[in-house]
Amino acid sequence: MMKAFSRRAVLFIGAAMMLPSLAAAENYPSHPVKIVVPFPAGGSNDIIARILAQKLSERTGQQFFVENRGGAGGNIGAEAVAKASPDGYTLLVTAPPPLTTNVALYKNLPFDPARDFAPVALLATVPIVLMVHPSLPVKNVRELVALAKSKPGTLNFGSSGIGSTNHLAGELLKRLTGIDIVHVPYKGAAPAMNDLIAGHIPMMFDNMPAVLPQVQGGAVRAIAVAGAKRASALPDVPTVAEQGVEGFEAFSWFGLVAPAKVPAPVLETLQREVEVILRMLDVRKRLAELGAEPGAIAGVELGKFLADDTAKWTRIIQASGATAD
Repeated sequence: MMKAFSRRAVLFIGAAMMLPSLAAAENYPSHPVKIVVPFPAGGSNDIIARILAQKLSERTGQQFFVENRGGAGGNIGAEAVAKASPDGYTLLVTAPPPLTTNVALYKNLPFDPARDFAPVALLATVPIVLMVHPSLPVKNVRELVALAKSKPGTLNFGSSGIGSTNHLAGELLKRLTGIDIVHVPYKGAAPAMNDLIAGHIPMMFDNMPAVLPQVQGGAVRAIAVAGAKRASALPDVPTVAEQGVEGFEAFSWFGLVAPAKVPAPVLETLQREVEVILRMLDVRKRLAELGAEPGAIAGVELGKFLADDTAKWTRIIQASGATAD
């Protein structure tokens, strides 16, 4: 009898202790929320996070602010969020590496992307464009592949760093076409683009926001879009797949995640608010100016997307032998 009473008492006390946390989740947010961006300020990731932060602040009446914590391919900022209190007051807005590709690139990743984060929403997708220096005698992917096969190991392609989506797009092209081109990693997309414009490297993949002004100004030649469909910002540029490389698809994206075990009501609030924000005309216009498109998945769907993306790029990384350690 006493044992049964003790069990009931424990259950009652446990339920009572849960009530404040449930109430806090129901009233979320009740104080400022930090959004960590695991890359330096000024890039596409940072811009999109600040758009989101501004709109969430306006809609909820609480301040959402961005904190840039770059380093180690995004791992430093992502680790900070993974180990933060699971109350919804520390969030992560990130490009792919910390949630997908870094698992295969780093031997001792200080967090588990699949275990330590709760997927909230895909904020935006960004087309990747294959560009060449105007002096390179190619105007399409077929001519590029033919040139690379005639001079194996002599063509270089730049990227924003080992394991970046732009690097892996090049590795995917190598795998699907059998060409031998050499990866040249830079400390960021800007210096790589500068070397492409200067003619120090003949080609590279890069995100649409950085590509558009250079293409429009004639500094580089866009020969293909890496995604499954043409980009609205460059409608006359065909995809890599359209030009004979079946199965080629690569794009960048930005997602919102929270620490694992964040209460369901908090996740639901964030998902609901993001859905409304991504439908706003001024937000869609700003994303279009960046060459981006609003995301359309959240929660469980985003979790599956992350798992599929991780599996895809892990195969490419392992085949290339790339490592960041």
